[in-house]
This record gives sequence, structure tokens and C-alpha cells, in this order.
Amino acid sequence: MSSTETAGAPGYLAARTLRVRVELARQLARRRTQTALGLVALLPVLLWAAFQLSQPGPTTGSLSLVDLAKTSGPNFTVFALFAAASFLLVVVVALFFGDTVASEASWSSLRYLLAVPVPRARLLRQKAVVAAGLSVLALVLLPAVALLVGSLAYGAGDLVSPTGESLGYGLAATRLLLGALYVSVQLSWVAGLALLLSVSTDAPLGAVGGAVMLSILSQILDTITALQGLRNYLPTHYATAWSDLLSAQVDWGDMTRGVFSALAYCAVFAAVAVWRFGAKDITS
Repeated sequence: MSSTETAGAPGYLAARTLRVRVELARQLARRRTQTALGLVALLPVLLWAAFQLSQPGPTTGSLSLVDLAKTSGPNFTVFALFAAASFLLVVVVALFFGDTVASEASWSSLRYLLAVPVPRARLLRQKAVVAAGLSVLALVLLPAVALLVGSLAYGAGDLVSPTGESLGYGLAATRLLLGALYVSVQLSWVAGLALLLSVSTDAPLGAVGGAVMLSILSQILDTITALQGLRNYLPTHYATAWSDLLSAQVDWGDMTRGVFSALAYCAVFAAVAVWRFGAKDITS
């Protein structure tokens, strides 16, 4: 008998339990997943509607971010990413990861899943893989829809930065995709933290809210200049480093440091989550 089989269940293979496609189908059928993805896709439309309803301000001789957003599809997409990255996308990632195990515990179905039996490490891994896929989908969906809405509303013009640099439409679209992927990696620390909180509580709202609140706290601390170099170690310090992609000559320094920082935090949180879940007494 192989090590993946149990004596009490002939033919049992741990690798066949809770497959990714099964868990993905379960999560896609949930109302919270549909609502989250729907809100992400709807945000660019809401921004466009807000621009249409807003009254033009007094002429100052300089372009604001809102004025730039109305000049082309790529500029509109940049505005949408800036508007959503610091809060909405954080909430989405925290929701997909923080709700993953805690929701099963709140429904009293976690112990039945483990009694199938699904090995604890596999259950956590499969749920994390599906949550990561849904998070990346949401983070790429936002700029994709924003680029489509912006291009239809304001044309397929060049991306113009506040400093006056210009990127062609095709290059701008590529840079924006890279920016979305960077945000996905940078928010991996939120994913790891939310997963840790998810295995530590039976309240999904507590896991999601805890991750979001710590993200907000980190953003607040990052604005305190008195902390000086200590701010470099905050997980949100490099959150907006993707804006370097808007320049003709890209400086990869901050983005590299941002990726390393986020993955380091994620690895620590995920390791503690695996240990915590493996040792946890499942009663719900």
C-alpha cells in the first residue's frame, strides 16, 4: 500500500481529494466571489459616469490627474489603478484569502472536509491556489475593463504622465499589464496575512477585516516621515512602485525591492499559517 493510501479506505489517494477545479467551481458559485469580481469590473464604469456628471473646474493652466484621465484610455486606466490599488484591491485579496478557511469553520463544514479525509496541508494549499487565481483575475480584470472603457470614451491615444513623458498605446497597454501583475505580487503579503488570520479564527469577517486594517495601519505609518528608514520595511512602502512603469526609461529598483519585501512577508505569514493549521484543534 502506498503512503498516500489509508488502510481503512482502499484506493484512497490524497492527491484526488479537493481538486482545484472542484474548489474553483465552489468559489465561483459563491455570491461573494461574484459580487467582488462584479464590483471590480464595475468600478471603471462608475469612474467614467462620475467624470461625466462632474462639473468642469476653473482653468488653472495645469492638468490634474482627473484631467489627464480624460485624455486617453491608458491615462484613464492609470487613474483607475491608483484609485483602487490602496483599498479596493486590498479588500478583494483579503476577502478571497481571509474567507477561505474561516468560512468553512463558520459553516461547521471544516471538520467534515478533513474527515473525507483531505490532508490539512493539501486543503490549505488547494484553497490558497484558488484564492490566488481569483485574486489575480480581479487585479487584471480592473485595468483590462478600465482600458476598454477609457478607450471607448476617450480614444486610443498615448499615455501621458504628469511629467510630460508619452508612451504609445501598445507600449502603454503592456506597461499597464505589468503594473497590474506587480500589484498582484505586491499584495501577496496581504494574501499571506489573510490566510494566517483565516486559519486562526472561525469568523471570516475578522480575518478579512484584520488584514485590511493592518494594511491601512501600514499605509498610515508610511506617511510618517519621522520613521525615516524604518518605513522601507513596511509592507506597503513600495505599493505604488508600479508607477515607475509610466516612464519611458523604467527604473526597476523600487519594484524589485517591493517584490522581495512582499514575497518575504508572504512566505513568513504562509509558513506560520501552515504550522498553525496543522496544530489546530478543529471543532467546527
